[in-house]
Amino acid sequence: MGAKKQKEYQCSVVNETVKIHRRKKSKAGWAGASEHFVQCDQVDCQYVDENIPPCPLNLSLFEEEISEHDELVRQRRGAADYY
Repeated sequence: MGAKKQKEYQCSVVNETVKIHRRKKSKAGWAGASEHFVQCDQVDCQYVDENIPPCPLNLSLFEEEISEHDELVRQRRGAADYY
């Protein structure tokens, strides 16, 4: 498993620079569906595991990283078709 790609972000809720990263949250154990969300390093923030207003965090902050990951998955699936 790779290291988390963190970014600095100026959060308007806590009025300071925080570190954010993209996470996956499982809905129903290991085999269940999962959803992505953005988490910051402010453990005392009431929105730490939620991306709901007034929290300004959302997945568009990681748009480039998500696109790169999706392309890598497409390439791997394409390569698997040859076996």
